[in-house]
This record gives sequence, structure tokens and C-alpha cells, in this order.
Amino acid sequence: MPQIVRYLTHPQVLMEPLKDVRAWSLNEVGSSRVASLAARLGSLSRTRRVVSSDETKALETATPLALALGVELEVRPRMHENDRSATGFLPPQEFEAVADQFFAEPAMSVRGWETADDAQRRIVAEIEACLVGPQDGDILFVGHGGVGTLLFCALSGIGIDRRFDQGPVGGGCWFAFDFRVRRPQRRWQPMEAL
Repeated sequence: MPQIVRYLTHPQVLMEPLKDVRAWSLNEVGSSRVASLAARLGSLSRTRRVVSSDETKALETATPLALALGVELEVRPRMHENDRSATGFLPPQEFEAVADQFFAEPAMSVRGWETADDAQRRIVAEIEACLVGPQDGDILFVGHGGVGTLLFCALSGIGIDRRFDQGPVGGGCWFAFDFRVRRPQRRWQPMEAL
């Protein structure tokens, strides 16, 4: 059986404007979606590794899944979301406009953010580092929508484009690729489809 690698984004978060975005937690809806997936596992049942970003919302997604699977959680700090610390919290409408520009001009730093090109190189390098050597089962990466989209574009052999983002569903989406082929099998799907 080919080994499947899945990249899952954290679901809905509790927005706390006065708190560092990297420390935001899942909200009630997001936590419920994770608990539901952990209770049934579905196609994740062959997963032997769970690797997560070190941001709180990613850890709150990955930890229950690793526990349900009976595997140790691996934490990779360089799997973090694109670095937006230069602006901190932005109101949703302003954030979306800046995110559009981030994807549209990947070589430029938008308002001090990490460039999309740099973020893409970082996330691809982290994923590749984790996939070195033989694996004994499926692998689940748990991270973020922005860098997840950059990873999707890189693996698909297409330029950076927000059209390949997970869409306005509040996160909690995934895509998969074969360990050997390293090409997404289809576009983002909700975690409920796992």
C-alpha cells in the first residue's frame, strides 16, 4: 500500500486581538470538529506519525488526534504560519486584503510580513525534512492555511496563487499526496471528509 501524507489545517479559532496570534486557541466549533474527528479517525487510522506546528491552535488540533492514534506528537516550530508579527492582529476585512496582496506579490514583504516565497521555501523544507527515510505508515501534518496553500502550490508545480487556498470555511481542511509521488491527489476538503 502506498503511504499517504496528509496536511490538515487547524479549524476555527477564538480571535483575541490583544493576544499574540500564535497563541490563539481553537474556539468551541473548532474544538468540537477536532473531537469528532478524533472519536472516529476514519481514513486517519493508518497514520503512524503526527507532526505539528508549535502554534497553540495547531497543537490543539494535533494533540487529540495523536492521542487517539496512540502515537507520539512531533512538534516542528518551523511549520508555523507565515510570519505576520510586523502587523499583529488585523481586523478580518483588512487581514483579507493584506493576505490577498501576500499571495499576489510573493517576492514582496507586505507590511513587514514574511514573503510568500520565503514562507513557501520554509514549509517545503520542513515537510521534506520530515519525509526523509522510510516510513512505516501514513503521516499527518497539522498546520495552517497560509503555508498549507503555499505547500499545495509547490507540490502541484504551480505558481503561488490564493485561488488554491482552502476557502472561507474557517479552516479545518486537508489535502493528501502519495509519499513517493509528492503531488496532491485533489484540492482541499473539509476534515469531516477524512
